[in-house]
Amino acid sequence: MLNRRTVLSSAAAAGLPLALPELAWAQGRKDAVVLAMALEPSPGLDPTAGAASSIGEVTLYNIFETLTKIGADGGVTPLLAESWEVSPDLTTYTFRLRKGVRFHNGEPFNAQAVKFSFDRAGGERSTNKDKRTFANLTTRVVDEHTVVVLTKEIDPDFPFLLGQATAAIVEPKSADTNATRPVGTGPYRLENWMRGSAITLTKWDGHRNAANVRLRRATFRFIPDPAAQVAALLAGDVDVFPRVTPRSVAQFKDNPRYQLVVAGSRAKTILALNNRRKPLDDVRVRRAIAAAIDRQAFIQGAADGYGVPIGSHYVPGAPGYVDTTGVNPYNPDKARALLKEAGITSPLELTITLPPPPYARQGGEVLASQLSKVGINAKLQNVEWAQWLSGVYGNKNYDMTIISHVEPFDLGNFAKPDYYWNYQNPKFNEIYDRIKTSQRAADRNKLLADAQRLLADDCVHAFLYQAQWVTVANRNLKGLWKDMPIFCNELSALAWT
Repeated sequence: MLNRRTVLSSAAAAGLPLALPELAWAQGRKDAVVLAMALEPSPGLDPTAGAASSIGEVTLYNIFETLTKIGADGGVTPLLAESWEVSPDLTTYTFRLRKGVRFHNGEPFNAQAVKFSFDRAGGERSTNKDKRTFANLTTRVVDEHTVVVLTKEIDPDFPFLLGQATAAIVEPKSADTNATRPVGTGPYRLENWMRGSAITLTKWDGHRNAANVRLRRATFRFIPDPAAQVAALLAGDVDVFPRVTPRSVAQFKDNPRYQLVVAGSRAKTILALNNRRKPLDDVRVRRAIAAAIDRQAFIQGAADGYGVPIGSHYVPGAPGYVDTTGVNPYNPDKARALLKEAGITSPLELTITLPPPPYARQGGEVLASQLSKVGINAKLQNVEWAQWLSGVYGNKNYDMTIISHVEPFDLGNFAKPDYYWNYQNPKFNEIYDRIKTSQRAADRNKLLADAQRLLADDCVHAFLYQAQWVTVANRNLKGLWKDMPIFCNELSALAWT
């Protein structure tokens, strides 16, 4: 059956003009908002059990809350914890919890819930993306509203980590069903999830700040196709599209109905390499791949110019950043020489596994073309997000993959021997251990620079660019984040004017 949305999507895909009403349908509902996302949360809505950032985009600070809260500027403020104290050696945190808070099912939020959540996140059966961090915690209940957390691995960014979706506080009785029936302490509850289409959240009047929450309903629509994204925005079926496909932006730049927000990020888009799979276990081959890539051309082709080149797993603006783009610069002649030195005399056959986001699919075409010029035949393999999570991230079954790592502080992944890119270097582990135990910012920044240089020299990956995310929204919607240190759609900050 054809409906208005189908017709509009088809027209946009065909490049046909769209006849639109002056006041679109979605814009008129002043107590509701329609957001769009390219990817649907998978496998469920429990951010403590899945690695996909799309889970947190729907649930963080909306359904679930955390002890601390990360702001658009990257700063950390209290949320479920009213305050906290940290010992001089950074190993012991004492959290004073907010009183009078309840979960959606009426159960009280207390110290026991915090202990349960952290123990569960680090437990043997945990599938939490940050399981290693939580496994090194010991959580002790002092009283109903005081928790002491001891950490074996020092991390000066620990309060920041506790504001991420993986640190959501869950209610013990309902934890096992959070994937489909999430229960949190946030200002919104799940109303409906139409698989493959949309998720609707409704305001929870039992929230402590309910009086300040302006929007009663929020619908997240899932629109992976760039042409359909444009059609939905132009039709007014969608009020805001955070991190829209950059190729769509030109159609909204000069349209007074919309606002554009170009946000900085801590995201690192990389061509991840399987460091244990031959011949990628040879650093000369990895360096040849990096030398074959023109980063600026890739940014233009994959992200329509919205990106800044990087040479390591770190981005401009982050503490301790150093420019390493000159370590493995674009040099096709050097790439050919390195391949020859590594004993590769015939075209090297490799596969690039591509998840659904446009930057990956578009970027794959760019990379295949660039690699072919130095004697590397890259077969492009498109997979759905669930396949990427199981095959690449879970089973490490891949040669290369294009992916954007959005976590702000994730250098620790290079110290994990079982992480999906199979990188192991005792020297890096030593540096990272010193980073975590350094109390002085100057010492820590120096070590961060050393870590960046080592990753660049080892050419663990072909590091591509720091993403700049573009949000297109109705001009009358206020409260959008100006920067994106994490992926989050904080609904309680939004309001219509």
